[in-house]
Amino acid sequence: MMYQPFNQPAPQLGNQYDDDSVLRSYLKRVLPADMLREIEPELRELGDLSGGELYQMQLADRLNEPVLTQWDAWGNRIDHIEVTPLWHRAEKLAAEFGMVAAAYEGKNGRFSRINQFTRAYLFHPSTDVYTCPLAMTDGAARTLLKSGNQALIDRAIPHLTSRDPAQFWTSGQWMTESTGGSDVGQSETIAQQENGEWRLYGRKWFTSATTSQMTLTLARPEGNPGGGRGLALFYVELRDENGRLRHIEVARLKDKLGTRKVPTAELYLNGAPAIPVMELANGVRNIVPMLHLTRTWNSVTAVSFMRRGLALARDYAQKRAAFGANLAEKPLHLDTLAGLQAEFEAAFMLSFFVVELIGKEEHGELSEEEGHLLRLLTSINKLVTGKQAVACASEVLESFGGAGYVEDTGLPLLLRDSQVLPIWEGTTNVLALDTLRAIAQEEGEGLRVLKAKINRIAQSVQHPILAQSGKKAVTAVTHAESWLLQAMNQGQPTVEAGARRFALTLGRALELALLTEHAHWSLTHEGNGRSLAAAHHFAHTHIDLIRPVDLAESAALANDLPLPI
Repeated sequence: MMYQPFNQPAPQLGNQYDDDSVLRSYLKRVLPADMLREIEPELRELGDLSGGELYQMQLADRLNEPVLTQWDAWGNRIDHIEVTPLWHRAEKLAAEFGMVAAAYEGKNGRFSRINQFTRAYLFHPSTDVYTCPLAMTDGAARTLLKSGNQALIDRAIPHLTSRDPAQFWTSGQWMTESTGGSDVGQSETIAQQENGEWRLYGRKWFTSATTSQMTLTLARPEGNPGGGRGLALFYVELRDENGRLRHIEVARLKDKLGTRKVPTAELYLNGAPAIPVMELANGVRNIVPMLHLTRTWNSVTAVSFMRRGLALARDYAQKRAAFGANLAEKPLHLDTLAGLQAEFEAAFMLSFFVVELIGKEEHGELSEEEGHLLRLLTSINKLVTGKQAVACASEVLESFGGAGYVEDTGLPLLLRDSQVLPIWEGTTNVLALDTLRAIAQEEGEGLRVLKAKINRIAQSVQHPILAQSGKKAVTAVTHAESWLLQAMNQGQPTVEAGARRFALTLGRALELALLTEHAHWSLTHEGNGRSLAAAHHFAHTHIDLIRPVDLAESAALANDLPLPI
């Protein structure tokens, strides 16, 4: 008799739109009913692709990575990068489904951003981070439109916002150099004027989406002072009419922990032709519109990864038997997944709230108070959701036991790719300092509006559980505000040392408030207490992370030095 070993059925995905009750409930709340009916067929189609063809293609494509060919057979430098089959498929679909275009077509007014980012949210987890070039493309389009440079607008925008795959362009974003990632003011790239044309010289240490048709980049015009103000923002088209790189050499592709399908390269600019986007200074300030959008893409992809991990973990729990029952019947396993679901729902509400604000801003419907709030939340949203995504991915892998650690299940990809989210576009610490800067620049208006928003939500709910959740959010943000005032009296080092806990507290408090607000709506309009359960769970996590700062203690521990008693 031949031995027949047990083979555990793999987790499966259904339609990722139909199966996502959080997304569908949220869209029902925020979108006009006729608009939702109009866009829903495409969302459902994307959900089917994401849970079906694209997910299966991703699993089959697991071992493929971009390949750099620097020389052809006859000794010519070509620096050709061949991306994976899934990336080729994703590029076509991204254009056709309007992953960028939906935000610029004007069909949905201030709701256009919700439409666009919902598509990105569905598309992202099955396309090996093709959302990276899409984020930079969106950011480039917005930056060029805000620049007022009509020649560049006419040249690039029709491509960046096209739904025709043959016309669609993606954009890069080249800022990172060996001298500093977050501190871009240390850039060593020089811009020289030669025969009436600007040319760039230098090395870009980390450039994502190197296969894009254009990029926005920073360089220092000769003679300009050091620092961020001395940099200028330039537009570069990578290839000439024959498809050859224009005085750009690809030194190597980066060997990364995750996002390995993204062709991230180290480049040398050897006189690359460039066009100034705006004035020949203030480049860091002028690229801010791009950063605001790419950081929002970062947060949307964070919640998308969280949702994907939970979808797989839930399906597996229905199939995996241990100790006499399926995991879905085990109280401890259920409690673990419930906690992850609550974190996801909180992150989702924060991320899409920022999307709502961006949509209002772009259509002239943002109030002055909401403007203060948006400027503050751009950093907070990204830093909070990035940390949540990594923690969630780690727990999801653990929920599969040993299978979560085995590469050919496709599961480790979730953790490796999530880890980029707290790093790319500003680390947690950098964004925490940005949060302090945003508060200081507007004399505390952003913090005042944030606190008022949380208070309004807390006062608007009646259910006892939601009232308690709202009260906890108010208590946390009030504590954060009082800590900041006290720390400012103790000096800037104390403020900086506590910046991370301060920013995380603001973010998690707002997440709790927004989750409470949605749960109140769902109870009233859907008769559904599931969102209430999520708010209840999330309210019992660490919302208030504020604690006293001891600079001497921190210095001793960080540097492994003795501390006098």
